[in-house]
Amino acid sequence: MAKYRKLSRTSSQRKALLRNQVTALLQHGRIITTEAKAKEVRKIAEGLIALAVKEKDNYETVTVTAKVPRKDKDGKRVKEVVDGKKVTLFDEVEKTIKKDQPSRLHARRQMLKVLYPVKEVPEKAAGRKRNTKQVDMVAKLFDEIAPKYVNRNGGYTRIVKIGQRKGDAAMEVVLELV
Repeated sequence: MAKYRKLSRTSSQRKALLRNQVTALLQHGRIITTEAKAKEVRKIAEGLIALAVKEKDNYETVTVTAKVPRKDKDGKRVKEVVDGKKVTLFDEVEKTIKKDQPSRLHARRQMLKVLYPVKEVPEKAAGRKRNTKQVDMVAKLFDEIAPKYVNRNGGYTRIVKIGQRKGDAAMEVVLELV
């Protein structure tokens, strides 16, 4: 018996397809795909969620001082002339950050091997590169998805059959987070 479905693709194509679908599932909460693909995506997604649940609270908060550039009312950096050169003025600010323990850092890197970077585009300014923002999917896994499943032992996803696809009669399903 095979360990995984080949999905009629080369290994690089299959890996890219599965990474893309896992990222979409975790970003949107549900995807529509074929039954065979859904069963493969489910394996990967459940492994990532289990890893996030296990390492959810494995960090310490640390207070650090950081240099932040001073800005004027328009949001531009304030500059000062020193010895004939323009120099940006900086303020020191106290910040609290989460410092990962080694096992959580390892889990974060394992997740980054699977998840693609995601850019979110607001509907109002669609097509404008300026208003896009990077979504940290690993942080979303740790902060939003993992707390929902703390008291659950596996079974984080659900597959619901929705019928056959019109073109090739492949069984389509909805794969969603429970």
